Amino acid sequence: MWVFGYGSLLWDPGFPFEAKVLARLDGYHRSFCMSSIHHRGTPEKPGLVLALDAAEGAHCDGLALKVEAGHEEPTLEYLRERELVSSAYMERRLPVALADGRKVEALVYVIDPDHVQYCGGMPLEEQARIIHGAVGGRGPNPDYLHNTTAHLEELGIGDPDLLWLSQRVRALGG
Repeated sequence: MWVFGYGSLLWDPGFPFEAKVLARLDGYHRSFCMSSIHHRGTPEKPGLVLALDAAEGAHCDGLALKVEAGHEEPTLEYLRERELVSSAYMERRLPVALADGRKVEALVYVIDPDHVQYCGGMPLEEQARIIHGAVGGRGPNPDYLHNTTAHLEELGIGDPDLLWLSQRVRALGG
């Protein structure tokens, strides 16, 4: 079983894996398009978290994590509890291209654009202001942004929007 990570799964997968490989998912892009009322914000003061937003011609570079043999069911249960907390994500099994040339089917969580928490297309400055001031059950929203940006950079995966957001949130004091 493979899992595609593009946000916090890069630095906090929470499950045992036996391999991790750079990978690309076509048809989606990484975006702060989900209002977070649990993990990185509250219902009273929502934060923002990354989601895979469908777009024609888009792609998202991330990591494919191969779940350790024998841990498939507990991992699936864990991921469903973590990712499907508000039903804003939809669980899919989609083809991803691994950097070594293989193609595998991976478990992927994509945003439901019809869900009330979907907020795609928000200007970056507005995203920075929201992220700067939000805290949820898994900690401050800026930590999520900075950790994800740093891990993408370490992996050699450039994401200009996340880099800009990270710098802007730091400038705001976060």
